[in-house]
Amino acid sequence: QVQLVESGGGVVQPGGSLRLHCVASGISFSREAWAWYRQAPGKQRELVARISPSDNPSYADSVKGRFTISRDNARSTVYLQMNSLKPEDTAIYYCNAPELLAQWGQGTQVTVSS
Repeated sequence: QVQLVESGGGVVQPGGSLRLHCVASGISFSREAWAWYRQAPGKQRELVARISPSDNPSYADSVKGRFTISRDNARSTVYLQMNSLKPEDTAIYYCNAPELLAQWGQGTQVTVSS
């Protein structure tokens, strides 16, 4: 059974930074692409960053140049470094394997507010 545990969220002022972590278990981590998604209140969940099994990243236009996705296969962990945060980045952030879409974890809340 796949388990996804996200952490690292918090409250930060505009322009600040956060680093999110997602630890996956019950899955062959290194074989999968991984992605970070977010869901703001009243909005649909959206994909913000994806990393391929060969470490090629891609980003939504809204976060390009500010967010960086990375992975550590030895730790079965995917990271999201978020810089220059904006109020519109406020959301619950989730990770998942986009080709499998396992059961979602609890997510981690990111709030950007002055």
